Amino acid sequence: MAWHVAAKADEVAEGEVLGVVVDGEPVALYRVGGEVYATSNVCTHEFALLSDGYVDGDCIECPVHQARFHIPTGDVRSAPANEPIKPFATKIEGGQILVELPER
Repeated sequence: MAWHVAAKADEVAEGEVLGVVVDGEPVALYRVGGEVYATSNVCTHEFALLSDGYVDGDCIECPVHQARFHIPTGDVRSAPANEPIKPFATKIEGGQILVELPER
């Protein structure tokens, strides 16, 4: 696993989602309850960018068919998705959000 810079810490506002590409991986960044989270940015039901979706509390809703995922864990919270999204570890250093991804 390796840490990668994903964005400046102030680019992700509370209750918002930001789509970025980190080392070739589409990643969605969130700030919920003051914490920064990262998940895969692609819905597991049908290709759609979750960063085009809607943050509702600690869940992200897919913009295509309204599947919902728990942001901290990636778990499915409502159909039609039945596969979780990948969560990634995050940390903030030097005003930047770092995301831990598998090495390629």
